[in-house]
Order: sequence, then C-alpha cells, then structure tokens
Amino acid sequence: MIRLLIADDQALVRGALAALLELEPDIEVVAQAGRGDEVLQAARKTRPDVAMLDIEMPGIDGIAAAAQLRDAHAGCRVLMVTTFGRPGYLKRAMQAGAAGFIVKDTPAAQLADAVRRVSQGLRVVDPALVAESLAQGDSPLTERETDLLSAARSGGSIADLARILHLSEGTVRNHLSSAIGKTRGRNRADAARIAEENGWL
Repeated sequence: MIRLLIADDQALVRGALAALLELEPDIEVVAQAGRGDEVLQAARKTRPDVAMLDIEMPGIDGIAAAAQLRDAHAGCRVLMVTTFGRPGYLKRAMQAGAAGFIVKDTPAAQLADAVRRVSQGLRVVDPALVAESLAQGDSPLTERETDLLSAARSGGSIADLARILHLSEGTVRNHLSSAIGKTRGRNRADAARIAEENGWL
C-alpha cells in the first residue's frame, strides 16, 4: 500500500481528493492537513510514502512544506497538486525537492497514476507546464527584489519596507525600481502582481 498524506487548505477539495484516492486498491490516505505548517508534524506521525501538497496554504506554502519534508523526512516523496499551474511555481517546487507537479483538473485515474509513479521514484510533471516554463525561463528577480516585492504586497510605505527588511530607504527604492523595470510593471503593486502571477513570489 502507498501511504498518502494530503494537504490542501480547502476542506472540500481535500476531502474529495481523499475520497477519490481511497477508492484505489493500493493507496491509503493516512493523514490530511489544512495548513502548510501542519504537514511536517503530520508526516512525522504517520510516515507517508507520498505527500500531495497544494501550493497556496496558510502557515507556510506547499513549496516551503516540500522543502521541510526533503530536509526532515527524506523517505516521503512530494507531489504538488495545484490550481495554479504557474511556471515559476514549477521551478521553485522542484528546487524544494518535489518529485511531481500537476494541476487539480487532472482526471482521477491520472492523479492516482501520478501518486504511484512518484512513490516509485519517478518524476511526474504536467507537460504543458514544462513547455511554458522552458519558454519563460528563470525569474529575472534577485533574491532581494523578490523579498521586497513579497513585502510590498501587504502595502506599507518605503519606510515600512525598509524597517521590515532592515535596509535603508534608498536601497529599498533602488531594488523596487529595478524589480518594476524587470517585471514591466507600472508600479510596485503591479510588479508584485506580475511576479506572483508568474510564480516568482
């Protein structure tokens, strides 16, 4: 039996995935989590073979949860299943140790097959997303620009951002200006939106 952990912040989606996959003769859902920061603890308690993680969850996102599993529970393979098939998410998920990345509208039979293949040590990635990711390339943002745009999503002044990130106001302005130019945004809010839509944040 393949022991499966499912993490998704939407209870209805999580329950539906669990019900569908429990119908498979070789898959047993051993844990469910509604937050990213519950994944590692659930994995430690139930020792799953595969963790099926959503990306956008409260606490920490699924990509950060995948990295935690990679570092602390290496025997568990990660399959990202998300509504948001963004190329930047694919690259970040793979860097965090995910073995698979598929979108939620995948048919049930293919989803079960993806769980099986990931449990066998294979990679499973949505081919259309791979093509889009290759065409788009890497994020143009530096780590500092990424941090600033992430912080800028919640609003706040230049002084607020400088205080949060322990930078001078001039440095914040320079990095934000660079990030706006690279994303071709109209302002920092637009740049943050563009970066988020591409999965760079």
